[in-house]
Amino acid sequence: TQGVSSAASDVYKRQGYMYRKILVAYNGTPESRSALQECVRLAPTPATEVHLLVVVSPPQSVVIGEYAMVSMLGVEEEIAVERQKMEDELKIGLNHLRDAGLNVQAHLEVGEPVPMISDLVDKLGIELVIVGHSRQQSLAMRWWRGSTDALLVEKIRCSLLVASDPDEKKAV
Repeated sequence: TQGVSSAASDVYKRQGYMYRKILVAYNGTPESRSALQECVRLAPTPATEVHLLVVVSPPQSVVIGEYAMVSMLGVEEEIAVERQKMEDELKIGLNHLRDAGLNVQAHLEVGEPVPMISDLVDKLGIELVIVGHSRQQSLAMRWWRGSTDALLVEKIRCSLLVASDPDEKKAV
């Protein structure tokens, strides 16, 4: 086990702790705040590595690629504004988890969420990913467009916990 002493590893085995490395995907939405809460509810030990990931998504015009008719300067400015917003959200999430006594490492990445999460899972040896899920969108829309949590199931090789706000009303 990387980064965990053999004594700490023995404690995990004896006491039956499930996860040593957890990745929480966060973006400041109510759904992602639910993911933070689920992480806290798991009550990981101080030896558990909790990684908080915030992803700055490129503007839709960049994702479209060669058909985009947007100046790169405008795109760079848009990414810079979004990056600052996500840095602020990262601080909020980091403080929330640290206030709960968790050992947290922050990650701010630019790209699409699913590949960023998948890459960190592989790179860090993550055992559990926690994401938020919104019920505001209908099942038909989630199926047609694809949902992040559904795509993650196919991409990552670890457990996935999908958190939702228990107070949120279901979409019809």
